[in-house]
Amino acid sequence: MVPAADEFKRFLAAWPGYEPTALDDLRAREFARLDRARHVYLDYTGAGLYGESQVRQHMDLLLGSVLGNPHSANPTSQLSTQLVESARRHVLSFFNAPEEDYCVVFTANASHALKLVGESYPFGPARPFLLTFDNHNSVNGIREFARARGAATSYVPVVPPDMRVDRSTVEEALTPARGASPGLFAFPAQSNFSGVHHALDWVAAAQSRGWDVLLDAAAFVPTNRLDLRRWRPDFVVVSFYKIFGYPTGVGALIARLPALARLQRPWFAGGTITVASVGADRHYLASGASGFEDGTPNFSGLAAVDIGLSFIERIGIDVIHDRVRALTGWLVARLLELRHRSGRPLVTIYGPADMEQRGGTITLNFRDESGAFIDHQVIEARASARQISIRSGCFCNPGAGELALGISPDQMKSCFAGSPERMSYDDFRRCVDGRSSGAVRVSLGLASNFADVWSFVTFAREFLA
Repeated sequence: MVPAADEFKRFLAAWPGYEPTALDDLRAREFARLDRARHVYLDYTGAGLYGESQVRQHMDLLLGSVLGNPHSANPTSQLSTQLVESARRHVLSFFNAPEEDYCVVFTANASHALKLVGESYPFGPARPFLLTFDNHNSVNGIREFARARGAATSYVPVVPPDMRVDRSTVEEALTPARGASPGLFAFPAQSNFSGVHHALDWVAAAQSRGWDVLLDAAAFVPTNRLDLRRWRPDFVVVSFYKIFGYPTGVGALIARLPALARLQRPWFAGGTITVASVGADRHYLASGASGFEDGTPNFSGLAAVDIGLSFIERIGIDVIHDRVRALTGWLVARLLELRHRSGRPLVTIYGPADMEQRGGTITLNFRDESGAFIDHQVIEARASARQISIRSGCFCNPGAGELALGISPDQMKSCFAGSPERMSYDDFRRCVDGRSSGAVRVSLGLASNFADVWSFVTFAREFLA
């Protein structure tokens, strides 16, 4: 095996954008707990990591302030309101979203933001739901709202092994048949399964044909710049802990004001109305973001969003992007080089084998020397024993998983027919016996370094025969 020091020299020559000095200093200063615990963290698509200064700054703010429920005019309420509105403006600025065009609805997470759109979108027989095959389950779930209103749901397939969508297939799907109308088109900017970056110019292409566009940006924005002055989807969803680790439990729906006005909420709560009456059995929904923020906002947590965005801005999202791109490119190449004595490859990667339009998420399966799958749960368990945090399963992305693993719709229908009441994951695994029912996901982020990816390659080599 090539010594790590020699491999690192070759890595730097091939990937000069890594910029080791500044970002390694950042890791030592803000993420020292990783190395103290000898922990290799490779699950950034699951959750980002927070810097120590973020937590200290937030703690100082909480200890030095008196915050009250913002739905009032008293001094503590006004301070909370100022913190919430500061975070709202900062989100718009971070994504370069014009204030005259966009507003920010704070939510519990990206899934909550997606539910707000799904339950409120005016689906109907003439307003269908179109989405790509590799959406997160929180996007797939919108089809239940569409179905309840008589709207058709259709999927645009992704094509293995690169897991991309053919451009002509998208354009065909976006062109309504005679007598049909456009509705809501949803896709991820970055697949949380394959790491593929889908073309953001689909936004304008869909809108020019009359579609509203929902962009799931949760996996994309931690390591990529999303400019909403250039790309103008109607709805964008994000989770802040995916970007900077802390706080959890805060996400956002960033919506174009005309699109938000077209949503029809089926429910109201404290804070979402201007006036409600029990006697008259009527209510008036508040306009803009207020009509969608149910109950009391997480006002103490939103102050940490402001701090987290500033933390990322000081580092630079483009610096993070270049670093993650370099590490991912090296890791993909090295994993694909690993072969058993028989000549068979050790891993199968589901997604691009290069860095063309892909992010820092790598999904793969290990195979033994005969070519059979090694159980992904075994891989995760052995990695955990080595203090390596990866993830295994289907990552709440069943469409991509089914296509990548070659599980046909007929097989899935048979499985569901055989379990009419309820199906556990173990039931599903037995049903697709002979195939892998999931995969291993490795994902990189702002605190990743060469030692992390080298550790994973070293770990992977243990499975060679």
